Amino acid sequence: MFPYERVVRFHEVDPAGLLFFPHFLTYAHEAMERLFDPLEGGYSRLVTERRIGLPAVAVHSDFRAPLRYGDTAVVETSVSRLGNRSLTLRYAFVRASDRVLTAEVHHTVVTTDLAAMRSCPMPDDVRRVAEAHLESPVIAPS
Repeated sequence: MFPYERVVRFHEVDPAGLLFFPHFLTYAHEAMERLFDPLEGGYSRLVTERRIGLPAVAVHSDFRAPLRYGDTAVVETSVSRLGNRSLTLRYAFVRASDRVLTAEVHHTVVTTDLAAMRSCPMPDDVRRVAEAHLESPVIAPS
């Protein structure tokens, strides 16, 4: 699990004072970019120079409790599924002040050759980062 902390900013809340729901996806993407910091040049070099992208093909969100202006969200990022060309990231949004789970997002991305705009095998260094954050399989008690 990789933690990424993010303070909710004034311009990100709706008139009710709650984090406007699309910003959960912004925070998730920021966490994904930070997750890949160990790559040479980070996520930005992966996309801009190596021309390998991780576009979303599926996103599922569950919202459970509010985040408000000034709250700190800890986005706990893990890899719940790892394939040859795709992976699913799980983001648990935890309010830092009381450790309440506020939302959970599942985000499936496909490794993509951005020049050809088609899927490609996952580069070894990307796979190593993903493997480092792969969730342990849950084994039900017998």
